[in-house]
Amino acid sequence: MNALSDTISRQAQPQAAAVEPDFAAVKTRQRAAWSSGDYAVVGTTLQIVGETLCEALDLRAGANVLDVAAGNGNASLAAARRGCNVVSTDYVPALLTRGRERAAAERLDIEFREADVEALPFDDDAFDAVLSTFGAMFAPNPRRTAAEMLRVCAPGGRIGMANWTPESFVGQLFKTIGRHVRPPAGIESPALWGTRKRIEELFGTRAAAIRCESRRFNFRYRSPQEMVDVFRNYYGPVLKAFGALEPAAQATLSEELLALIGRFNRAEDGTVVLPSEYLEIVITTTQNTPR
Repeated sequence: MNALSDTISRQAQPQAAAVEPDFAAVKTRQRAAWSSGDYAVVGTTLQIVGETLCEALDLRAGANVLDVAAGNGNASLAAARRGCNVVSTDYVPALLTRGRERAAAERLDIEFREADVEALPFDDDAFDAVLSTFGAMFAPNPRRTAAEMLRVCAPGGRIGMANWTPESFVGQLFKTIGRHVRPPAGIESPALWGTRKRIEELFGTRAAAIRCESRRFNFRYRSPQEMVDVFRNYYGPVLKAFGALEPAAQATLSEELLALIGRFNRAEDGTVVLPSEYLEIVITTTQNTPR
C-alpha cells in the first residue's frame, strides 16, 4: 500500500467525519516511496518547469531563495542560474545527492540541506522567495506545509509553486493507482494543491496577491510501453504500488496505465508526447505578516 498514490487519487470532497490522520506514519511511508527507484530519471525531464517558474517569479540576482521538497533540484538549479543565493532542501538524502551532482556539473553554488517542508530549520522571514515544483504538494499536512512556507518567506516576498491538477495526466495516474490500493484515513488529496480554491484556502489570509495559470508539461518517450517501464522502475510511488500487488493485479495495472497514456498521448507516430496540466502559482506575501 502506498500513501502517495493512495492520497492523490482522492478528489475534492467534504469528509463525512473528522479523522485525525497519523501524519508521522504517512510521512514514513512517503519517504520510503520517494527513496525507492531513482526519481531523478523522471525528475530531470521536468527541468523546464523550474525554469518557467523562476521566470514567473521574476527572480533577481542576489535574492535569497529556498527550494522546498526540491527533489533532484530543478527549481534550485534554475534559481542558481539566475544568480540567486539558493538553499535546496528535501527529506530524502538520495535526492539531494542527485541535486549536488547536477550543481557540481554546472559549477553552481547551491547549499543542499536535508529538511522536512513541514518543519523547516530556518528563521522567520529568511528568504525572499520560496519555491516548490511538484514537491510540497505531497506533504501529508497541507496547512502545516503552507504555514512553514509562509513563515520563512519575508514580508512582500514571493512563493512560487508548480502543482499537478486533479484532471492532469499525473492526477489521473495516481487516481488509477488508487483503485488498487486503499487511501489512508484523513489525508487530503495532493491534487487539491492544483486548484486555485485550495491555494486561496491555504495562503489567502497572508497573500497580497495570488496569480494562478494553467500550464502543460509534455512527457516525451519512445513508446507508451517505455513510459510505463520508466515510471514502474524509477518513479517511487508507482514502483511501490506495483510492489504491493500480486502478479495478476500488476498486469491489470500495467494495462490500465497503457490505456491512460493512450488517452492523453497526442503523438501519432508510435512515440509519446503527452501533455500533463499543472497549476503555476505565484503568491506575493503581505507586508504585515502576523504570526
